[in-house]
Amino acid sequence: MIATIEQNGSRLSVNFAQPIDISLPLKNGADNPNAYFIQNPVFEPFRADGFVGSVAEGGACNCENLLLNAHGNGTHTECVGHITPQRVGINECLKTFMFVAALVSITPEQTENGDSVITRHAIEHQFSILNSQFSPDAFILRTLPNTNDKRLRRYSGANPPYLHHEAASLIAEHGIKHLLLDVPSVDREEDGGRLSSHKAFWCYSEGMLNTTRFDATITEMVFVPNDVPDGAYLLNLQIASIESDASPSKPVLYRFIS
Repeated sequence: MIATIEQNGSRLSVNFAQPIDISLPLKNGADNPNAYFIQNPVFEPFRADGFVGSVAEGGACNCENLLLNAHGNGTHTECVGHITPQRVGINECLKTFMFVAALVSITPEQTENGDSVITRHAIEHQFSILNSQFSPDAFILRTLPNTNDKRLRRYSGANPPYLHHEAASLIAEHGIKHLLLDVPSVDREEDGGRLSSHKAFWCYSEGMLNTTRFDATITEMVFVPNDVPDGAYLLNLQIASIESDASPSKPVLYRFIS
């Protein structure tokens, strides 16, 4: 299925029959990545008045209760409601779902304290390349080295790589509305509750909601295989219609074709 779209006067074609799913599926139990010591997902049959929602256990159909936490169990998309005292839901913030995206690979820099950080300088370099090619709405960061164990990595207590708040500010300044990364958070695992990069990307200051980017999203814990080259893609960012600050999500890429 070939479709042609227009962006800033350019005509771009994609084949919707060749999706590249960069989400990590949620499964029952420990067979998932995990961050922030959040409990593993639990999928179990619904039981009531003699009914069991499991064909394997003799029920007429499968009907499961799902217990999960979007922030720690796999690919998820969050809105500014993640850091506001007001209840703001991802379902009300993300209203369109197709974007031109730039996929870039970056090796985080090692700091003196042992942290692994995606710096402003690294982001500046990427934008200097991108500005001569196209204007993306979304920015996908693949950290190097990119190994398959990211699919099931236990991040809790490991101080994984994160985005420097100055880099997050720069991404916002370039008008990027949707930021996707293959790490569990844009912020340091233990940062004293500052959440500086979240706030910088969303342009959020308490009491200054007029500057906040309510229509911007952050998607964490994606996985982009090594055989998907850096460059421009069409991104379909899918979420569940959940009125919470975050939802399990399914970002899907499509290569542009000539």
